[in-house]
Amino acid sequence: MQTTKSHPKSLFPVSTHYCAGCGHGIAHRLIAEALDELGVQDRTIGVAPVGCAVLMYNYIDVDTIEAAHGRAPATATGLKRVRPDCIVFTYQGDGDLAAIGTAEIIHAANRGEHFTTIFLNNAIYGMTGGQMAPTTLVDQKTETTPYGRKPSNEGFPIKACEMLATLDAPYYIERVSVATPAKIRRAKKAIFKAFNYQVEERGFTFVEVISTCPTNWGMSPPDAMKWSVEHMEKVFPLGVFRDKGAEKDRTETGADK
Repeated sequence: MQTTKSHPKSLFPVSTHYCAGCGHGIAHRLIAEALDELGVQDRTIGVAPVGCAVLMYNYIDVDTIEAAHGRAPATATGLKRVRPDCIVFTYQGDGDLAAIGTAEIIHAANRGEHFTTIFLNNAIYGMTGGQMAPTTLVDQKTETTPYGRKPSNEGFPIKACEMLATLDAPYYIERVSVATPAKIRRAKKAIFKAFNYQVEERGFTFVEVISTCPTNWGMSPPDAMKWSVEHMEKVFPLGVFRDKGAEKDRTETGADK
């Protein structure tokens, strides 16, 4: 019998510590599969900050540096400039990238730094117990918004893809989900494309992954996946926000004429 699927070489064969239904494990595998398919595991460096994302180095078998909270883009910038031959990526959650690290990711993207960011958005602070995050939905209840997030008091959810897409420099920006098998397949294509563009030295690439946090949402894993589709994707619509590679291909083939 022919083997069509196997454990990714770039993923350690260990049990997960993440809660049941958490999207981090899926994202880890998709990253590992992309690195395997591109053949770049031995020259890849990951940057993990504070939060649930910090333990990435226990799962993805590449050299990894832990950055201060929110500072992964600055660390990745230094790494890529010193070692342009390496594939560098940051793996960040919403409490990290969209809160204390907002300035870091905006300016790295605006400079067109040649690294990749994988951004996990589960609309809540997971590791610290379920406080409101910058991406928490309006009226969503958290430990710090027990009556629901109110725009008049806490503001609106920050939309990272839309915000970064206003900049000229980013090469590729896409938002995906891991809520269903079909969405996971699309997420894999996006993550692969983001890394492939880096291999081709195209520029800054960014993939936002809509994920789940059943524990802090107070839901079962199936209910959390359903809630993600029915509520999060309305606020954070899936799709491509920037793909200069596709635009270039259309121009060169005359598809835009």
